[in-house]
Amino acid sequence: MRNENRRNSFLRIFVFVSALFFIAVILAIGMFYYIFGITEPEGLSLATWPNRFTDNFSVWMENDNDSIKIEEIGLKRLQEYGLWLQVLDETGQEIFCYDKPEHYPVKYTASQLLSLSTSAYQQGNTIFVSNYENAGKTWSYLIGFPYAIGKHMLYYNGENVGRLSPLFCRGIFLLLCAVFLLVVWYGFWLTGHLGKIAKGIRNISLHSYFPLREKGVFGEIYEALNQMDAKVRHSDKVQQETERMRREWIANITHDLKTPLSPIKGYAELLMNGPVLECKAIQEYGGIILRNVNHTEKMINDLKLTYQLDSGSVPYHPQRMRLVRFLKELVIDIMNDPAFAGRHLEFESNVRELEVCFDPDLFRRAVNNIVINALSHNPPETKVEICVHADFSKEASSYASKDFSKEISICISDNGIGMSDKEQEELFQRYYRGTSTKEKPEGSGLGMAIAKQIIMIHGGDITVKSRIGEGTQFTIFFPQKMGF
Repeated sequence: MRNENRRNSFLRIFVFVSALFFIAVILAIGMFYYIFGITEPEGLSLATWPNRFTDNFSVWMENDNDSIKIEEIGLKRLQEYGLWLQVLDETGQEIFCYDKPEHYPVKYTASQLLSLSTSAYQQGNTIFVSNYENAGKTWSYLIGFPYAIGKHMLYYNGENVGRLSPLFCRGIFLLLCAVFLLVVWYGFWLTGHLGKIAKGIRNISLHSYFPLREKGVFGEIYEALNQMDAKVRHSDKVQQETERMRREWIANITHDLKTPLSPIKGYAELLMNGPVLECKAIQEYGGIILRNVNHTEKMINDLKLTYQLDSGSVPYHPQRMRLVRFLKELVIDIMNDPAFAGRHLEFESNVRELEVCFDPDLFRRAVNNIVINALSHNPPETKVEICVHADFSKEASSYASKDFSKEISICISDNGIGMSDKEQEELFQRYYRGTSTKEKPEGSGLGMAIAKQIIMIHGGDITVKSRIGEGTQFTIFFPQKMGF
């Protein structure tokens, strides 16, 4: 497999380098013709074509008793290419012309002919000069080309250039070889890193990734891959833990639902199939059935509410209410519950009253869950305290009843058995049931998650601090915007 990958990498690099070389050659040829080419009637030619055409035009000239005649094919070429011709004798006098522009003279001096041989594009023409010799006589002729052709003479040391020419050719060849090898090496280097990145991405998807060294040009990419792998692993761990908790919760709540159903079914069968009972026994059996039905209904309502909170479909109707009075009434209701008769529950507040905007039903559910959780999962002698605290500005401290608070906090603490660090981390997660529920398994395992979600709906937050054997403290924080 590795040899095949190397062979494929070499083929890709070879194709890549060949394509680059081909593109470079095409660009070089195109640039060469762009600079040194002209478009003539028969197509694209080099800019040296007018000079060659002028030198070769003499093959269509002939001497007829010291008179110059131009063959028909020569005149036809001049006409096809849009050129003009002027033939001069040895004195520079014009003796023949073809399509010559009127502004050109009919006689030239030797210096004028010499300057025309090096002249550039002027008056819409570039003129080239050549000679025709026959029978010991010489005629000069000028051909005008409608192309802007530059004429430059390069002077150099012929001896040195001739000596250096082979070295220059070898140098160019070695340079091209070095560039080729460099491109091939760079291709292998780049392919190696890209292959490492691709392999890393593939391994992340297969959960078999090993961290890469974060250095070099691709260090930032390797760092991003390492971070991605860490996040994927963390997400997988959280997902596995959530799935484990969900399975445990399903098993627990299934068992918990069966627990109240068993007495309901048993006492219902006694009422239906048993002998005629006294009124007192019927009332006792009905009370047991009703209590277990209420317990079952509570678990079902918890399950329904948690999914409503997750989907954002729970009814939320905030009202302006007196917080201190609301919490006092909630404490009184809990103390009047026969299930918590004789329990030690206290309430304190550093202000007489606070007017706060909240949904009374949802907020009662949240605080109830926390307080009852503290009472249910601690020994009977445990003391539970509810404290309301408001942080005031100096200017508004005397107007507490008008709710000029900066921050409102509700502290629910107990001196019970406490919780471990792991229990605190997972306490507000759905499906979590603490270790204390083994002794008292009543509940759905959703109470604390529901409480946190309700408090967050109100724009607040909740924290927990606990130590084994010293107790637990829940603190609910509300921002200033909760007040009026």
